[in-house]
Formats: sequence, C-alpha cells, structure tokens
Amino acid sequence: MALPPPDPQFVLRGTSAAVHTLHFSCGGPEPDIPLLFSGSENGFIHVWNLKTHRVDTALDGHGRKSVYCVETMGGKDRLLSQGRDQRICLWDLAEGRTSVTDSVFTEHVGFCRCSLLKVAQGRWLMAMAARSLEEVQILELPSKTSVCTLKPEVGAKLGMPMCLKLWQLKCDSQPVLLAGYEDGSVVLWNVSMGKVLSQLICHQEPVMSLDFDTEKAKGISGSSEKVLSIWSLNEQQNLQVYKAHELVNAGISDITIRADKKILATAGWDHRIRIFGWKKLKPLAVLDYHTATVHCVSFSDHSNPRERLLAAGSKDQRISVWSIYAQT
Repeated sequence: MALPPPDPQFVLRGTSAAVHTLHFSCGGPEPDIPLLFSGSENGFIHVWNLKTHRVDTALDGHGRKSVYCVETMGGKDRLLSQGRDQRICLWDLAEGRTSVTDSVFTEHVGFCRCSLLKVAQGRWLMAMAARSLEEVQILELPSKTSVCTLKPEVGAKLGMPMCLKLWQLKCDSQPVLLAGYEDGSVVLWNVSMGKVLSQLICHQEPVMSLDFDTEKAKGISGSSEKVLSIWSLNEQQNLQVYKAHELVNAGISDITIRADKKILATAGWDHRIRIFGWKKLKPLAVLDYHTATVHCVSFSDHSNPRERLLAAGSKDQRISVWSIYAQT
C-alpha cells in the first residue's frame, strides 16, 4: 500500500502576494545559514532564513512589478532577479548590502525566465527572451556583451519563447540552449553558431516549463494541457519523443528535476505538487496543501542529501517546504 502523502515540514507566510519563483542557497559550509529566495507578484524578493523560518531581508528593485526569476551567481551574496518591469537586476548582498549593482533592460513583455550558465570563474552566459517577440538574446555577464541573437527561420511561426535552459555538451564546451515556444515546440540551438540543431513538437499548447538531464540526455516539458512530454537527445543532436504521461488535471506551471536525477516535481494549476521517479516517470506522491495555483517548485542544494528540501510557491501567498528525501 502506498504511504499517505506527508504534510509540509513548515510553511512560510508573509510575502503578502502570490509567489512566482523560488531559489535555494544551502550548499555553504557551516556556520553558513541556509537561505531560500522568493520572488513575489508585488515586486519584492524575500530572503528567508531556513533556521528561523523568517525573512532576513526584503529586496525592492523592480518597481513593485512581479518578480518571476531569482538565481544566485556563485554564492549567496550575488543575486540575479528578473521582473515584469522588463529588467534583470544584479544584486550585491555581501555584508548586509541590499544594492542593485547593474541591470539589463530586456524590452520583453512576456514572462519567460532567463537562464544562466557558468562558463568560467566569475563569467556567465545568460539567455533571455528579446525585444522582438520570437528572438532569444545571449549575453555574457558581468560585461553584458552580446554573444548572439537566436532568430527562428523566416516562416517558422514558433511564437514567443516561453522557457529557456542553457547547458553545455559533455563532449565539448559548446553552450547549447533548449527553448520551449508558444506553438508547443522544443528547439535545441547551437549558441556559438546561432542555428537550430533540432526541433520537436511536444505539445498542442505553449510550453510552460521544461527541465533537462544532461547526464541521460533526456528532458521533460509541461504545458496548459494534461500531458507531460518526455523527450531525449540522440548522438546526432536530434530531439525525439521518448514518452508522454497523461495527468489527471490540466496545467503545469513549473517542472524541476532534483540534482541527484532520482525524482522530479511539478507545480500544478490544480493547486497540487506532484512527485515522480525520473527513471520511468512513476508517480510517487501528490502533495496537497495549497488553495490556489502552484506557480513554482525548487529543490534545495544542501550538501547532505538527508537535509534536502522541496519548496513550492503559490498564488495563495504561501510557500510550503517539504522533506521528501526519506519517503523517496
């Protein structure tokens, strides 16, 4: 008999707005305090202390416009955030500072989260949806130098990019980008050459979220439909549908594969968080706590596996934090 789903280990309240993005920073050595960053619809970024379960700092840099992406850049003192004010901000949080040190104006009106890839010490590539609705721009940080603009071929009709994932091929250091588009396609781009390597129609509706396992060369995507699409990348860099998994209810806002590649979590429009085994996409648990759409899910990066957590942010203004390591 299946175990009943667990209750949240704790719940974080106090964002006073819907929570759209979450990012953990827990991998530091003792006595580093594990942190969780959350971005809200009211434009605030909250830095949660996971020892006290309280907000250490509230950052306000997006003109009270919704924040839908937060990421640390090589440690918890350097933060990147993206908001509906069409700005991506770089923050310096060292020694109690709360200042925006630089920003990039995206001129993009959608809600496609940017994607970061570390390419050298202190150097990053960032992919972001560009001003022209169908284009993706790649910049180098912190210099903000433009690397390339990825433009679909004339007549491709992909629509807007909805989700992005930058990564590097194992065999060489070439950066590649997976992008999910409005027409339901997932496209693999060679960043250096600015050209499409492969394209696959995965959904009938816009791709809301995707994640990719570089070790298994296998990815997963979700849309507003009732289907999770699993696809793989062969030696010739061609994307192929691997399998489709039918869900009970339609609508996936976010998907994330845990770093150990054993499980993944989905954030559902039906207020639920679903946990699957990544190998065969076996359903493991349905976490039912929230009273509105779950917008985002994130696994913690604790170095000790037993301490690892899953957080989910919802339209109901709450963040649920779960310990599911023991159960899986």
